[in-house]
Amino acid sequence: ETSAKEGLLLWCQRKTAPYKNVNIQNFHISWKDGLGFCALIHRHRPELIDYGKLRKDDPLTNLNTAFDVAEKYLDIPKMLDAEDIIGTLRPDEKAIMTYVSCYYHAFSGAQKAETAANRICKVLAVNQENEQLMEDYEKLASDLLEWIRRTIPWLENRAPENTMQAMQQKLEDFRDYRRLHKPPKVQEKCQLEINFNTLQTKLRLSNRPAFMPSEGKMVSDINNAWGGLEQAEKGYEEWLLNEIRRLERLDHLAEKFRQKASIHESWTDGKEAMLQQKDYETATLSEIKALLKKHEAFESDLAAHQDRVEQIAAIAQELNELDYYDSPSVNARCQKICDQWDNLGALTQKRREALERTEKLLETIDQLYLEYAKRAAPFNNWMEGAMEDLQDTFIVHTIEEIQGLTTAHEQFKATLPDADKERQAILGIHNEVSKIVQTYHVNMAGTNPYTTITPHEINGKWEHVRQLVPRRDQALMEEHARQQQNERLRKQFGAQANVIGPWIQTKMEEIGRISIEMHGTLEDQLNHLRQYEKSIVNYKPKIDQLEGDHQQIQEALIFDNKHTNYTMEHIRVGWEQLLTTIARTINEVENQILTRDAKGISQEQMNEFRASFNHFDRKKTGMMDCEDFRACLISMGYNMGEAEFARIMSIVDPNRLGVVTFQAFIDFMSRETADTDTADQVMASFKILAGDKNYITVDELRRELPPDQAEYCIARMAPYNGRDAVPGALDYMSFSTALYGESDL
Repeated sequence: ETSAKEGLLLWCQRKTAPYKNVNIQNFHISWKDGLGFCALIHRHRPELIDYGKLRKDDPLTNLNTAFDVAEKYLDIPKMLDAEDIIGTLRPDEKAIMTYVSCYYHAFSGAQKAETAANRICKVLAVNQENEQLMEDYEKLASDLLEWIRRTIPWLENRAPENTMQAMQQKLEDFRDYRRLHKPPKVQEKCQLEINFNTLQTKLRLSNRPAFMPSEGKMVSDINNAWGGLEQAEKGYEEWLLNEIRRLERLDHLAEKFRQKASIHESWTDGKEAMLQQKDYETATLSEIKALLKKHEAFESDLAAHQDRVEQIAAIAQELNELDYYDSPSVNARCQKICDQWDNLGALTQKRREALERTEKLLETIDQLYLEYAKRAAPFNNWMEGAMEDLQDTFIVHTIEEIQGLTTAHEQFKATLPDADKERQAILGIHNEVSKIVQTYHVNMAGTNPYTTITPHEINGKWEHVRQLVPRRDQALMEEHARQQQNERLRKQFGAQANVIGPWIQTKMEEIGRISIEMHGTLEDQLNHLRQYEKSIVNYKPKIDQLEGDHQQIQEALIFDNKHTNYTMEHIRVGWEQLLTTIARTINEVENQILTRDAKGISQEQMNEFRASFNHFDRKKTGMMDCEDFRACLISMGYNMGEAEFARIMSIVDPNRLGVVTFQAFIDFMSRETADTDTADQVMASFKILAGDKNYITVDELRRELPPDQAEYCIARMAPYNGRDAVPGALDYMSFSTALYGESDL
């Protein structure tokens, strides 16, 4: 009795727990306000009592409401009196317990519903937890990807700074990113992967489908984005260090430039005024010589400073190449130094010429030497170039090219008379110098200071040029004859290739037409094709002859042929394709004969299949594409949806090439006439086992089918959700369509 009392009390407490102002602790005073009885009724039949209008301070109304409703709608007699309960300090425990037990029995039917509800709540709780994990994953993934998207442009920004301080600040910012900003994101990424794996495990354990994140938010997507971040990070760090090294190098170079520029500017101070003096105009011969010596000493000093000027220019150039921020001022100073240096050089040369003009005889001789050198040097270069050109080997491939070389050679020979005149003029200058030396007894020390080219060398090279000209004539004539022979070989090959190439193409087209025509039986078509194959094989000697011509062309090193668009490789490939096509076509007809004999297909049926196939092969390629095949099936009476058409395409096109061959079409048509099992037939069989119901139970499956097949069906059949469903009902209709690929199993 005590156990029954405690159980009943526990039931009351659980049922009234959601209601405010109701606290059931016993079977006497806890019921005096009447709210406990009303709560029990409202908990199970909320339409009978408007619980929100009840007040704790009106127990009489509450009790009478509960007793009246229980008697009228729940068939529970009035065992208690409302006024007695209110007027008694401690109501009769057994009476209230007896009355409450009537409530328990009246609502016991609802207990099953509560159990079912608890099961549903449990399932929904799992789903809600999983959905929350999914939402958390999506949000965390979105936040992490957004952070990566914002961070990568910052890491990819390669805008350089002008100062070391600015670049060091960038490096410090990058270090802050590595120390402070990135570690939490690394933890988030790790946590994201942990959450994803935990979620997948929970889904798998609760028989739920695996979680597929939104597009672009897979773990692999995040890893790829993270890889891009790390790649940008690596490049950014390398760039920062390179930039700091570059700025360090720039500061060093800039300081070096300023030091060298200052030293040079100090040295050049006053030099322009010194070079512009006219002191040589009143000087004696001995003074002129002294001035010349002094000037020569200055020129030596000037030459010694040439390296410093070049170093200054090189440093300025390097600063420009390294994008030094103050390059304009460096360039301006460098340009000023270079202009001043050029001016110093010009003034130096001008002073030397003025000094030398005072020595008339030496000036005359010097001018003659200079003129000789100026004319001898280009003429010597011309003769060396001519000798090089005349001895240069040539490679030509056409008559036009050799004719061009011959024309150029004739033009060169036409310039020889003028060249001989220039040679005689140069030798005349040298003879004039010799005449002055002999006439005025000038003591000449050494040879011409402006050139090392002697008259003897000029005459020797000129004679060599004259000997090389006829040799060049002979070489050009021999090459012209060889190119004429090559042209004959090109024309011979082109004439044959222009016949054989179209012949192969024509034969390919004829074989294509034969393969889709329906003249005679398959045996007749096979005989026709074999005779055709024999005629093609008999054409082989012409291919061999063309190969011989091609070999001659290769031995002659001929690489192009304007007389034909066909190459030997084109002919070989076409010939091999022709042999392959005729062999494959013969094989297709042989396979059609095998299929016809194995399936018992008559010749009339084969002709009918071929006629249908040819009619819907609109492109005349010997194959139907998907849309042509669909139209063919519809024309033969097939009424199908996308799923059924996909099933048929998987049969006739297992490799998913998007086309249907005639052999596959015959196989399908012959198989369709024999194979009649369909999803509808299996569905009708299940309906018989189910006693004509729209669902089937586990017991019925185990009773009618072998154990292993019954368990197979139970494991894969989805619950039946129709209006006439009973507990444990299974949907055999969706299962049947899934067996034939019309839905997911």
